[in-house]
Amino acid sequence: MSADRTSTTRFAITVDAALREAGWQPGRWDIKRAEYWADALRSHVSPAGHRHTVFPAAVEAWAEFGGLHLTPGGPGRQIAPATVHFDPLHGLHMARTLGDLGRALDTEVCPLGADSAGQGLLAIDATGRVYSLDHTGDWYLGRDIDTALTTLISGAMPGRLTSG
Repeated sequence: MSADRTSTTRFAITVDAALREAGWQPGRWDIKRAEYWADALRSHVSPAGHRHTVFPAAVEAWAEFGGLHLTPGGPGRQIAPATVHFDPLHGLHMARTLGDLGRALDTEVCPLGADSAGQGLLAIDATGRVYSLDHTGDWYLGRDIDTALTTLISGAMPGRLTSG
């Protein structure tokens, strides 16, 4: 029992349960898939010439969580918990939008996946902070992937990014 307890201390119980249900386990690392996504994003050029930037924080998140479909159980704290699909190709055609966000935040931003059945684009910046972009605005999910997962799966209200 102590080994199982040790393996779950990284995440809250609800987040850990959603991750494990999706096939995640501690030590999961699929660098081959992450490198495929990195190559696909780097080689994509929008019709207007916009390109994605790829950096270690994104590749590491893809290697650990890439391909997972998370479906939280139960109600959220303040809002409905989000379903999450970790696949950066959801943002393949969003190079300009992510570039604009990166300039506004003075960092580089790369796609991470989609939330709530593809309605929001998840993105990660060069320092590992995570965001969601949807039709209602741009949202700050957390200082790292672990915090963002807690925000998404628990239904905590994310912080809205504002301009100015």
